Amino acid sequence: MPFKRKKYLSNTPLAEALHIYNEALKAANIGTPLAGERIAIADALGRVTSEAVIAKISSPFYHSAAMDGYTVKFIDTFGAAETRPKRLEVPSQAVAVDTGDPLPDGFDAVIMIEDVEKVSEGEIEILKAATPWQHVRLVGEDIVATELIISENHVIRPVDMAAMLASGHSTVMVRKRPGIAIIPTGTELVEPGRDLRRGDIIDFNSTMLSAMATEYGAAAGRKKIVKDDAALLKRTILDAVVENDLVVINAGSSAGREDFTAHVLAEVGRVFVHGVNIKPGKPVILAVVQGKPVIGIPGYPVSAALTFNLFVKPLLFAFQGRSVPPADTIPAKLSRQVASSLGQEEFVRVKLGSVSGNLIATPVTRGAGALMSLVRADGIIRVPAESEGIAGGQIVPVELLRQSQEIAHTVVCIGSHDNALDVLGNFLKKKHPELSLSSAHVGSMGGLLALKRGEAHLAGTHLLDEVTGEYNVSYIKKHLPGIKVILVNLVYRTQGFIVRSGNPKTIRGFEDLRRPDVVFVNRQAGAGTRLLTDLYLKRLGIDPNSVKGYHHEEFTHMAVAAAVVSGAADTGLAVLSAARALGLDFVPVAQERYDLAIVAEYFDTPMLQALLHIVREDREFREQIVKMGGYDVSEMGSVIATL
Repeated sequence: MPFKRKKYLSNTPLAEALHIYNEALKAANIGTPLAGERIAIADALGRVTSEAVIAKISSPFYHSAAMDGYTVKFIDTFGAAETRPKRLEVPSQAVAVDTGDPLPDGFDAVIMIEDVEKVSEGEIEILKAATPWQHVRLVGEDIVATELIISENHVIRPVDMAAMLASGHSTVMVRKRPGIAIIPTGTELVEPGRDLRRGDIIDFNSTMLSAMATEYGAAAGRKKIVKDDAALLKRTILDAVVENDLVVINAGSSAGREDFTAHVLAEVGRVFVHGVNIKPGKPVILAVVQGKPVIGIPGYPVSAALTFNLFVKPLLFAFQGRSVPPADTIPAKLSRQVASSLGQEEFVRVKLGSVSGNLIATPVTRGAGALMSLVRADGIIRVPAESEGIAGGQIVPVELLRQSQEIAHTVVCIGSHDNALDVLGNFLKKKHPELSLSSAHVGSMGGLLALKRGEAHLAGTHLLDEVTGEYNVSYIKKHLPGIKVILVNLVYRTQGFIVRSGNPKTIRGFEDLRRPDVVFVNRQAGAGTRLLTDLYLKRLGIDPNSVKGYHHEEFTHMAVAAAVVSGAADTGLAVLSAARALGLDFVPVAQERYDLAIVAEYFDTPMLQALLHIVREDREFREQIVKMGGYDVSEMGSVIATL
């Protein structure tokens, strides 16, 4: 079935898109709470009540002893005192009871065992008179029959389950879980675990979205991958709306040559919005088909997750009679400027860490396809559509993706990237589950400047002084005057050219970067590796602008390796471990010292000491670093200088 390519139907502001769709759903009576079903209380955790739960019986439903001792008739204890002990006959006037035992008829008080002197098997002595209902749990003390236990539209907690059982219930009426179908689309998609060919993309979005729906209380069903075939997509959508309360189509929502979703939905239903003015996530489709909401969301994972939360999550909650709880938001200082396109609301992922009592937000990778930016992010900031960005140092509200307690126990490392930092972060979490290492890769110089601004506890750095041949010391003295820094060695590492297996371009050194057939991938300005590159180019008299790819920048050694393995570049300067990780060859150039520059005021804190103990004492950690290749750990953990 051929379809003419269509452009976006709209470029609607977010608030307006939500309003348009909500009004459309309201007019069609969509989004009201689903009917109830009766389930066992044992299975009710996290479900939402569809009707109020009223106590059938009181709890306790008999008078019971609240203490171990003897139950008595309080009138029989009149006159008892230390100067005039009173004796009671067992069992006519006193009966031994344990906590929780029912009181015999006519008995109305309990005397604690500590206040009773046993005279004989048939007699006890008391030194004090009892008051009515002393140490007795009366009928209905906790729950009274006909009392409201929990209301309608209540999310059931463990304590609620106990209360319902105690009040005589064994089942409860709860909202049906909203059924949601997740339809992954795209000829390029393949199932996880399949052998991959060039051009294949593993379908991981549908699993992520299904898990999100489950987390929000839905019954999620992932459909088989739908290839780029409009007729097949149409049949799949029509089948899905019959079986579910809501349908989500992942990918195919844009205006590309094989993006059929909007056209198909317009044919089988009505499209209310196509294109929302947000970044990432612009190509969103909000439609209704046969009285069911159908939402098309973009294929890039960050866009998919973001738009699912914006448009699908509220519907899933509404079907359960719930309101979406407000985001846990906290103010933080933005570590650097965030530029944004005027007229488009942007959602930026950030890492968070508490430094000197200030919460610092550092932006992470902003690409819509950067799945790991979601994995690593601690929160999200919004850049309003009417703004061209947010200046560094500004206080911004951050919607938390992690608990604030976790963030308070995060060691913030900003600076040069090294694979050893990833291993160190894993070991810190392994040895100290309450702690985390947040590592943001902005280059060695960027790390030192972050220390200067009070935005990090430590920085990874490998800055070579061309004059002295020393690493890091002169740069710290120059850029961090008045700030006491302790420089600790992490590793000595081998830098070199990463090349494809077999070194097909026969690259031997920097001289080969003159060649027109060699494409280079560089590190970002301010990175120690970039300074090393510029130093060698200067020594050899090579004009950087003559190097093909010199202005193609990546922020990590692994990104350089990925550029080479993908064919985007023939070579790039990085560490040996990055080459080995991706099965590439390596041409060594130089050994350099990679240090951790730690602000002295944090050096003796429990978090930093836990980190340094791993660096200095953990044999397993050292062995893993050595196995990666290209590392010398002989001085690992030693203090190089106190500056």
